[in-house]
Amino acid sequence: MPLLRKIIAIVSMFSLVAVYAPAMAAQQQATPATPAPAAPAPETSQTSAATPTTPAKVTLKEGTEVNLKLAQTLSSKTAVVGDTVELVLDQDLIVDTALVAKQGSRAVATVSNAKKAGMAGRGGELSLRLEYLKAGDIRVKLRGAQGKNGDNKTGATVGLVLAFGVLGFMKHGKQAEAKEGTPVKAYVDEDVQVASLGPAPAPAPSPAPTPAAANPAPSSK
Repeated sequence: MPLLRKIIAIVSMFSLVAVYAPAMAAQQQATPATPAPAAPAPETSQTSAATPTTPAKVTLKEGTEVNLKLAQTLSSKTAVVGDTVELVLDQDLIVDTALVAKQGSRAVATVSNAKKAGMAGRGGELSLRLEYLKAGDIRVKLRGAQGKNGDNKTGATVGLVLAFGVLGFMKHGKQAEAKEGTPVKAYVDEDVQVASLGPAPAPAPSPAPTPAAANPAPSSK
């Protein structure tokens, strides 16, 4: 009897295995395999931002001529010693083929002498001391005479360079006046390194000459 029970148990176990084994196999096939974690993508090397190119430096030589003009009207009647006077660059400043200061760049002078017109026909006096021209971030020191000893006196519209670095405007019996736009010639006071703003602009082409009209042939009589 015990042997019969054992046989029945074994047969029942095999029957259960035969029934459930195909279903378990099908379930395993239906379950998708968990994908392996993707390997992290290699980091691309970040190139550092390109640093701006440093502008080329050129030497603005001592004695270089600088053409300025007054940006305001001056009068010995109202000027006070120490007043700041505004000027602007009248034309591009060029070193060799490099542009170092554009037309309209700011320049500064100070009133060094101011006397009103007086009695007995005494004229007013007004003198300026040139200070500097702005060329980019650089202040280019200026003077009013070409030679450092002041021997070279350069004419202006209403005055003369009277002494080292001083520009004077004088009129007999009247107030000394200089109108806005009055040209003022200055000179670089010492060698200075300035940044190039690029190549100098090409000069404007000169207009073609107008052909002369042909002379009419004389009529024969």
